Order: sequence, then structure tokens, then C-alpha cells
Amino acid sequence: MNKLDLENRVAVVTGGAQGIGRAVAEQLTGHGAQVVIWDRDISLARRCAETIGPNCLAIEVDQADWNQVSQAGRQTLAKTGKVDILVANAGVAGSNGVVWEYDPQEWRRIMAINLDGPFHCCKALLPSMIERNYGRIVTVASIAGKEGNPNAAAYSASKAGVIALTKSLGKETADRNIAVNCVTPAAARTAIFDQMSQEHIDYMLSKIPRSRFLEPAEAASMIAWLCTEENSFTTGAVFDLSGGRATY
Repeated sequence: MNKLDLENRVAVVTGGAQGIGRAVAEQLTGHGAQVVIWDRDISLARRCAETIGPNCLAIEVDQADWNQVSQAGRQTLAKTGKVDILVANAGVAGSNGVVWEYDPQEWRRIMAINLDGPFHCCKALLPSMIERNYGRIVTVASIAGKEGNPNAAAYSASKAGVIALTKSLGKETADRNIAVNCVTPAAARTAIFDQMSQEHIDYMLSKIPRSRFLEPAEAASMIAWLCTEENSFTTGAVFDLSGGRATY
């Protein structure tokens, strides 16, 4: 792992208890940052934080609930004094199915977690970044948000929304020392696969020219650099982690 300079930085990683989020939390602490994991599974998040070490702590939060996110923001700032970095990673796959048979309640649930959630987290933490004129935000969308996966319209649409949110926010903060960027991973074999049918998993693999799934540590390496002070010009951009799948 190349060494990045994140000394004296404080990062919030949503969904940091497992998968890509955990890999990000591990890498950021390895580069010197203090990490606060925001996760709705607080037992798993605390175990993860204890394993990572003393520079990592966990706070329970359901990012779909604005009141919980707002409270978590205040709690984090009270504990750490500042937040320099937000990695908005938490999300769900939801159930698979065609649009005309899809449960509207399930659609709303996926949108609340995957799209409202990153909006809530940015809204809660940006004021302190603006006040200090420094911040790095990385949202985790998906290649599905660019290409649209069949039988996953809700997930795809929510991740397309994350891309647009990132681009808008990047423009809104471009006159400050704040960088807001997005990564669009191909599928990684994490716990999110438990929410998908085997048919859908096979479909995703068939679309990746590298013929394998993304490793969480590979995603974390790109995300970590986007969190550094060196990333001083790029904002409102989308970085693919698609193994060659992305066509634009």
C-alpha cells in the first residue's frame, strides 16, 4: 500500500462495518486518519472499530433518517472537533425484479437509503467543512448508475441519483477548498450479494471484462487518494472501478 498523508485528518465512513466501507476505514487509519464509522449495525461496527484500532470508533446511525444523521454529525464533531473527510459508502441492493412488478414500498426503501442517505450525510457535515474551508467528500455509487442493470431499476436509479448529487455538490462548493467526487464500482463480493439472486450475480460478472469481481481493497485505494489534500483540483467527477465494463 502506497503511503498517503492523512495525518491529523478526521474521516466519517458510512457503512464502514463491512465490505468496501471497512476496507476504506482500514486504509484511512493506515494512512494516519482518525475514522468514525457510521453504521446502523452498531454491534458489527463496534467490533470492526475495535479490530482496526484506537484511531477508529463507531456511531449508530440509520442514514435514511435525517434526525439520526443530524444527531450523529453533532456527536461526531463533539468527539473529534472536526470532520475533514466524508466517504458516503452505505447502501443496499434491494430485491431484484422487473419494473412493472416491483413493489413501490421496496422502491421507496432503496431510494431512502441509497439516495436520501448520502444527501443527509453531506447536509450534516458540509457546514463544518465550509466553515473551515476544507473538505473531501467521496460518494460511492455504482456502474449500474451509469448503465442501468436489468431487474435492478431501483438500485440503478438510486445510484444514478448519487452521481448527479455529487456533480451538483461539486459545483456548489468549487469555489472553496472542498472536493466532492464519486466512484462507480463494479460488483464486489461483499455481504450485499446476500440481497441478490444468483442469476443477477452471474449477470454482473458476465459484464466485467476482467472476468472477476472487484476486491474491496482495490476500491479503497482509489477512494483513499480522493480523500487526500493532494486531490486539490478534481471535483464533481466520476471515477470508474468497473474492470473495463464502463463504456462512457
